[in-house]
Formats: sequence, C-alpha cells, structure tokens
Amino acid sequence: MKATEAPAKTPNGKVNWVLFNPKTYATILYLLLSLPLGIIYFTIAITGLALSIGLTPIFIGIPLFFGVAKLLNGIVSFEQSMIRQILGLPTPPVSHAYNQQSEAGQNWFMRMVRGFDGGLFIRNLLLVVLRFVTGIIFFVIMVTVISLGLGFIALPVVHIILMNEMQIDILENNLFSYFHIDWTYNQQYLLYVGVGLVIFWIALHVVNGLMQIQRRIMYVDEPYQQPSVPVEAQIPPSVQSQYYEYQEDQATQGMMQSAYREL
Repeated sequence: MKATEAPAKTPNGKVNWVLFNPKTYATILYLLLSLPLGIIYFTIAITGLALSIGLTPIFIGIPLFFGVAKLLNGIVSFEQSMIRQILGLPTPPVSHAYNQQSEAGQNWFMRMVRGFDGGLFIRNLLLVVLRFVTGIIFFVIMVTVISLGLGFIALPVVHIILMNEMQIDILENNLFSYFHIDWTYNQQYLLYVGVGLVIFWIALHVVNGLMQIQRRIMYVDEPYQQPSVPVEAQIPPSVQSQYYEYQEDQATQGMMQSAYREL
C-alpha cells in the first residue's frame, strides 16, 4: 500500500471572499498610502540624482550617487516585501555570505562601488518613477469606486437626516419622478442600498485587481536582479580544494592509463 502525500500548496496571493478577507482591507490601506509614499520615493530619487550630478565636480557627488543607488534598491525591496506581506506570499531566501567574504577588509566607498550594478540601478529608478505614477492613478480609481458604493449605501441615512433637520428632500427630483414611477421612500431606500452593495462588492474586486497589477509591476513573483556571483565563489574553500584534488587525481590516472596502452 503506497502512501500518497498531498503536495504542499504555495500561496498565490489571490484574494477570495473579498468582503470578509483581511487582505482586501490591507490592500485598501496600502493603496491609500501609495499616493504619499510614491511622492516621497519620487522626491528622494530626483533630489538625490540632481544633487549627485551637481556635486560631482567637488567629488561629493560620486559617493552620493552610490548612496542614492543603494537607497533606491532599499525602496524597491521594501515595496516588494510589503506586497508579499499583504498578499501572504513567501519571502525568497537571500544569501549574503559571498558579499560578506568579498567585502571584508574594504572601506565603505569600495564596498559601494563593488556592489553597484548599472542595470539594477536603472531598473530601480524606473520602478520608483512608475510607482509614483501608479500611486496616483490607483489612488484615484480606488477612492472613486469605493466612494460611489458607500455613497449609495449611505444615501437613505443622509436623506432622513436632511429631511428631519433641514427639510431638504434630495430625492424629490430623481429618476423615479422623471419616469413617473410612484415608489415610496422605503422602496427607493432598498434599491439604493442594494445598488450600493453591488457597487461596493465590485469596488473591492477592483481594489484587489489593482494590487495584482502592482504586484506584477514591482516584480514580486520573480527573483529580483542581483549582481552576478561567480559559481566558484558560491562553493566553500574546503569543497573547492577537494574538487580540484579530485580533478588532479582523475587527470593523473588518465595519463597513466594512456601510457600503459602505448606500452
């Protein structure tokens, strides 16, 4: 009898039952913060690059440029980790053993120069600019759709308060009177609340869809570009010595066998 094990399910970050899922409301909070965070990221990137270019003649701009590149990498990594945390995605393992060994005995400037990757810097800069643009667009879309749904849901309460306190009837000239539909206020309330719930449910799906778009824009699902590490540097020195000794033994045995065949 063979025992079958069910494969482990990896989180895919998709949100089900949006109305009662904490991920949905965490996404709403993230998109609310996306506008100020995007502005802060964009300001830091542009200001840092402008200062580094302007101060290059007095040699302060060079270390400032490498510092800005390191800061942009930290911003992108922070955004990726925040999206993973909200969607419940696993954090990819990162190994710093090679960097610590190769940077031992070097000053901070040389460490920044050796750790600089031009392709990674351009990619981070473009992602920060794109984060600024999507932060504005996604914020406007989310606030619009959620406000529309909540507005319909709250319409009966607002109408009752205005009628009792100010004698203002906001439902006096509406579509029902235009089409000569004689519905009572209670019937209209039920319709508006029902429409508001449907719009709010659609709005939550829109919010989660925006989060999935942001997830793909920030390259959360694939390993982020890292400076290339030689394969030999990834192997411990003890293993390297054993490997080279094994290669030498194999080469010596091959030479002895070829010599024996010639005799």
